[in-house]
Amino acid sequence: MKKFYITTPIYYANDQPHIGHAYTTIVADVLARYHRLAGDEVFFLTGTDEHGSKVAESAEAAGKSPQEFCDEISAHYQTLWDRLDISNDDFIRTTSNYHKKGVERFLSKLHEVGAVYEGQYEGLYCTGCENFITEKELEDGKCPDHNKEPQVVKEKNYFFKLKEYLPKVKELLDSGGLKILPESRHNEVLGLLRQGLEDFSISRESVKWGIEIPFNKKQVTYVWVEALQNYITALGYGDEGENFKKFWPADIHLMAKDIIKFHALYWPAMLIAAGLAVPKVIFAHGFFTINGHKMSKSLGNAIDPDALIDELGSDAVRYLLLSQFPFGADGDIKAGSFAIQYNSDLANSIGNLTSRVLAMTEKYYDGKVPEKDFEFSDEVAGIWRQYKKAMKEFQIDKAVEIIKKLNAFCDGYVERQKPWELAKKDPEQLAKVIYNLLEAIRHLGLMIYPIMPQTAEKILASLGQTDWQKTSLKELQDWGGLELGVSVSKGDSLFPRLGGKEKE
Repeated sequence: MKKFYITTPIYYANDQPHIGHAYTTIVADVLARYHRLAGDEVFFLTGTDEHGSKVAESAEAAGKSPQEFCDEISAHYQTLWDRLDISNDDFIRTTSNYHKKGVERFLSKLHEVGAVYEGQYEGLYCTGCENFITEKELEDGKCPDHNKEPQVVKEKNYFFKLKEYLPKVKELLDSGGLKILPESRHNEVLGLLRQGLEDFSISRESVKWGIEIPFNKKQVTYVWVEALQNYITALGYGDEGENFKKFWPADIHLMAKDIIKFHALYWPAMLIAAGLAVPKVIFAHGFFTINGHKMSKSLGNAIDPDALIDELGSDAVRYLLLSQFPFGADGDIKAGSFAIQYNSDLANSIGNLTSRVLAMTEKYYDGKVPEKDFEFSDEVAGIWRQYKKAMKEFQIDKAVEIIKKLNAFCDGYVERQKPWELAKKDPEQLAKVIYNLLEAIRHLGLMIYPIMPQTAEKILASLGQTDWQKTSLKELQDWGGLELGVSVSKGDSLFPRLGGKEKE
């Protein structure tokens, strides 16, 4: 059995979760569910980043202690992930004792090997970014991401010897030992290397809400340096735990492109210094706009994931977010078109096909699977090959298109064969047609599962498939899984049509 360790970034606990957080986490969940379906032993990690000056300021503004504030924000994330059927194996909070213990071990290791040194820092600091920035990064004297003038900071820090370890990072990038995806991000990282990078601070003297540096209790760990370590502390780094031995290194760190530098250069350099393996893949997807505009509270165009789930259901939200644009690229979400796409892709396609075929089975065969036929065998095997390739290459949007292709293939088959006419003149051919459609729907349910788990379970249950998750994907994807005489039932509509009746 292979292992598969996938992570999202841990989300900063200074505000409520938004649709961008949901998007990254849904993608990670799709990949985690697919790998479990494929028989891999999966560890899927997400969580909240709860230290730093920005959190402390937000807590103070809310009239709460930092810990109370973080408890509330973290609970919102966990509740939303439950509503979206996120199947994470752990939810790490950086205020947890085990994370603190792991960070202290990791920093002590860097100190022991001589990878850190004490120095004086003077420069510009953006609280919104929780990051030191240079004057050339400013726009009109302000941070371009937060439209605020940075503070001038002068303090003693501990620095990591980044320049000493970058040649080894470059070797791994060149050899493929560390893959940065998509390719445009790989080129971006190489560009950063060519520009030259300086050693960076791993501690803050003026910040109090954080984990103390083990070798100088007057300083706390720089929040983003600490946050990166969640990927190993969640596995029990420092305790020689079984999870760390089994799952590290990460198979994929998934995130948005704004934190690519930290993950693709700083994090591998620190791991190399500590004598640990680097992640296999770092995938930094693009940003999305809402109806052509950057998502912003001031514009009032932020999408509340909870409200969207209330309106459409969790599976539909997952599907609609994943199908808007190619995964990895920047894109635009047309929120006003969600209802139209819901009706066309879900109610009128997946929902309607399943309902029609099960209804015909009840009408013509008393709800029993007819004798096996293998007309679709080669076609569906080819679709499976395309689907598995898309998942292996993290092309989630292509997997969605492949599912639509199978659905359209079945719809076309119904219209060509006209089962309602075969029932009158060719019952032998009708039995073949109904079997092929029922079995194709079984395969459709399996492919849907990583993307829309509730829908998949309903489809497979309606086909009398109860123990399918105990069966290997290799066996499940073979044609002919439905046996003669198995009872099927139509059940309730999978996707009630919005604003009207279901398609007849």
